[in-house]
Amino acid sequence: MTIDPMNILRLNLPQWQGGDHPDYAIGARVLAALAPQAPGPAETVAVPEADDAVRPVERGIVSRQPLLDLVAATSASIARHDPEAIVTLGGDCLIDLAPIAYLNARYGDDLAILWVDAHPDVMGPQQFRNAHAHVLAMLMGMGDPDFVAAVPKPVKASQILYVGLTETTPFETDFIPKHGLARLSPEDLAGSAEPVLAWLRASGARKVAVHFDLDVLDPAFYDFLLSQDPAASPDAFDGVAKGRMRFEDVAGILRAVDAEADIVGLAIAEYMPWSAIRLAKSLRTLPLLGSS
Repeated sequence: MTIDPMNILRLNLPQWQGGDHPDYAIGARVLAALAPQAPGPAETVAVPEADDAVRPVERGIVSRQPLLDLVAATSASIARHDPEAIVTLGGDCLIDLAPIAYLNARYGDDLAILWVDAHPDVMGPQQFRNAHAHVLAMLMGMGDPDFVAAVPKPVKASQILYVGLTETTPFETDFIPKHGLARLSPEDLAGSAEPVLAWLRASGARKVAVHFDLDVLDPAFYDFLLSQDPAASPDAFDGVAKGRMRFEDVAGILRAVDAEADIVGLAIAEYMPWSAIRLAKSLRTLPLLGSS
């Protein structure tokens, strides 16, 4: 089935609170400018800027209430259009909570989810205070109850395939097999879409939502990743899993999937164009552009 472009909602969501890193908002705005123009409806969700250097922690989650407000606002934006498909440009990984919750409620067991990410995003407040690392668990019905309440139909583990997942923490390593989640590492893929297609065929799903966290990419080749922050200390990202894929490999997999099924969701998260971020901050120091 070919999706009518007028039924594809473009969501621009410069949310940074889930990763507690205001620079995600700049990256989201740059990404929205770089992306091809939306042929159909588009919504930009208003996201508050960071007023304080330290944000409050409530029930183990940084900026919990602002994030709940953003989930509600995003859900309302989607509901205004009742789209067949959604493209979401962000922003931290929590941008995909409302879109996938909507798509799963709409398509049910006919929806497969490709989580293209170096990290599994199944932690909770006990493991990590930044909610962008909780999003897939929330979609599965686990985690903070107020976020889980925004998911009308929990996603089943059988609907999910990790693509490009690398090293995991002990908690994540236990969680994945315990809940029956399928995973493919960059080495499992070996530059081929066939392992993904085999899983998709076995699932029987005809609709696919793709969560594409750019940190699945190899930092040796891309400078727009969080781990490539030129201002960070040399050891700032020691012990944090890094991606080992190339953009063209991810794109090839998604084109192959799109030839076999209908991709109805595409979220791109965690773009950090460091030179543009530096320029954006410098522009704020100029007369007529700055806040004072």
